[in-house]
Amino acid sequence: WALITVAVAGAILLLLFLICIFKCCCSKKKPKKKERISLCAVSNSTTTNLVPQLPDPILLHPVTLCLPPLQLKVGVKRAVELKAMDSGGTSDPYVIVYLTSDRRKRYETKVYRKTLNPIFNESFTFQIPQAEVSESTLVMQIYDFNRFSKHDIIGEVRLPLASVDLQHVIEQWSDLAVASKEEHLGEICFSLRYVPSTGKLTVLILEARQLKRMDSNGLSDPFVKVHLILNRRKWKKKRTSVKKNTLSPYFNEVFVFEVPFSQIQNVDVVISVWDHDKVTKNEPIGKLFLGCRATGNQLRHWSDMLSNPRRPLAQWHILQPPEVVDKALGLKSHLKLPLHSR
Repeated sequence: WALITVAVAGAILLLLFLICIFKCCCSKKKPKKKERISLCAVSNSTTTNLVPQLPDPILLHPVTLCLPPLQLKVGVKRAVELKAMDSGGTSDPYVIVYLTSDRRKRYETKVYRKTLNPIFNESFTFQIPQAEVSESTLVMQIYDFNRFSKHDIIGEVRLPLASVDLQHVIEQWSDLAVASKEEHLGEICFSLRYVPSTGKLTVLILEARQLKRMDSNGLSDPFVKVHLILNRRKWKKKRTSVKKNTLSPYFNEVFVFEVPFSQIQNVDVVISVWDHDKVTKNEPIGKLFLGCRATGNQLRHWSDMLSNPRRPLAQWHILQPPEVVDKALGLKSHLKLPLHSR
């Protein structure tokens, strides 16, 4: 029995030894397997995360173009101690507001009579592409209104948008500066008269002054074209005679158009001054247009005409660059309309 007991104990020890060796071998192999899987998982994760983050130029380009325009709201509150421009020691001030990135989009406040401390309290909204914000400047110009002569500028404020934090509301006082000089194209005086019962629109071209010099002798040979536009399409046109060698021509020529009362809201009257040339092509000096789509002094003149039927109303207007007026009109292709002019 002693020999049997020794043999069984030896067998048990050998078996335990073999089991220990087997566990050691298995425990060494398993970490290698886990480490390999872990590395593979990290590799796949890294690849999966990096690939979608690579910039795609085809996809990024339209995202830049589709950025919504910036909405800029400008409020004109009040002005104090303005310069007296009239003989009575007062002024008739109003404010023009525009951005240098789009000069054709202009707003005007109401005219306040006989005051040097007007309270406007008017606001205007501009839509400006975000790419143009850094290069655009907000301009506010104060003018003195005159019905029968040129509107005199009192001063202006220029505010570069790049220097302003547009994320916050800003309210501040600004000193008026001397207005920067722009090219002066001249002025023209004409009267408008509309009779709703007969549908007759009368345009009387009276005179022009201080026109731009177009000829080598320092003068011009001006004449005036009057275009009538309906629904943004050219309809009829008339023109005055040519006045030789003058910058202040006197015309006193009248044109009558038949416009039904139902169509008067859709009509634009374009007044353009040209320099006549026998050898080369006639060159435009300046333009302006009146109608319900007009702004500023032109819209005011048109509104006064509609508010005072049968009464001719004359007023001076400043000529504008032709390309600015053409862009504002946005004319469509020419189409003959079943209306008649006289």
